[in-house]
Amino acid sequence: METTETTSTPFPNIPPVIESDDREYHDSGVPSTVAIAGHPLHPLTVIFPIAFLAAALGSDFGYWLTEDFFWARASLWLIGLGLVGGIIAALTGLSDFLKIERVRKRTAGWTHLILNVAILAFTALNFFLRLGNPEVRIIPWGLFLSLVVGTLTSITGWFGAELSYRHKIGVVGAGSRRYP
Repeated sequence: METTETTSTPFPNIPPVIESDDREYHDSGVPSTVAIAGHPLHPLTVIFPIAFLAAALGSDFGYWLTEDFFWARASLWLIGLGLVGGIIAALTGLSDFLKIERVRKRTAGWTHLILNVAILAFTALNFFLRLGNPEVRIIPWGLFLSLVVGTLTSITGWFGAELSYRHKIGVVGAGSRRYP
């Protein structure tokens, strides 16, 4: 009886949106360039901006439904905190982007970078539109910008996970920072 060996990966190869490479799948992975005791900081730094900006979308809807100033003020603070936290997360992620060639060789790396820059730009615009009088521009522009940011955050989170789980970037491993 003849046996055949397969070298498939547990995921489909759907280029160019989602790329897979058997060499990366079988590689031990590339550690992050910004880590404490081997623990990457970028995944830790993205948690709060994501939570703040998602909550801002919720508080914008709260204002839309109730016209209560509390929700307008909450949104302003949440967007401001999301912006500051997003800048910190961007700096840790940018270090990996610049220092790990494998990130720059992947569509997921570029998509993740570009969408996160767009998120920071939209968040800054949303924050400065509301500064001084948080109620005035929530409907329609503030709510619209919060919805765009929420949507882009979901998409870029997918691509960030692609980098970690499919391309094994920012994980514990001894793989090369260059393309395998």
